Amino acid sequence: MAKVIIFGLKDTASLAHFYLNHDSEHKVVAFSVTQEYLPPEKEFESLPVVPFESVEKVYSPSEFCFFAPMTHRKMGRLRQSIYDQIKKKGYRLISYVSSKATTFPGLKIGDNCFILEDNTIQPLTSIGNNVVLWSGNHIGHHSVIKDHVFFTSHVVLSGHCTVEPYSFFGVNSTVRDGVRIAEGSLIAMSACVTKDTEPWGVYKGVPAIRGERSSKEMDS
Repeated sequence: MAKVIIFGLKDTASLAHFYLNHDSEHKVVAFSVTQEYLPPEKEFESLPVVPFESVEKVYSPSEFCFFAPMTHRKMGRLRQSIYDQIKKKGYRLISYVSSKATTFPGLKIGDNCFILEDNTIQPLTSIGNNVVLWSGNHIGHHSVIKDHVFFTSHVVLSGHCTVEPYSFFGVNSTVRDGVRIAEGSLIAMSACVTKDTEPWGVYKGVPAIRGERSSKEMDS
């Protein structure tokens, strides 16, 4: 069991609090945000909220862990920034894997991952750090998901795929087996990817075609 501080005060933080309380051995003891977002009451979900700038003075990294279940804004780069700052303070980051997800022995999962219910993660796959798998995805066998990736819901990643960092998958998107999803790829809702993508591309349609805009220009 770890005593956990959750970063954030929005819906994902509230959900993380619920999941950890009801479906993990961990105990949430506080929330933390940067000083500019500190609420006047300094409380959230009936727990204290402490400024991130000085959190280590109240909750020592030797005794407490962090969890930063943030959204996909800026293609995961905002989430990575907070993740890096937490590690720089010396904290260990936990991962949460729902008891209602289907997994198999030998699965490798990094830290600060948020894996919700009804995900099927087939054997011989690996998942990096700071990855979010929202509910109901299929991750095919022998696939590799690298750091700072976000899956929404009902995404099908077929077998032997590689997903490079900062990629994002919209609801009901599909990836053919053996495909490499390049760094920063944005796979739109219901898109069907049949070929390797190019870095920081936005892919839409069936079969998916790269658009003119870069995913770096988007807030997702």
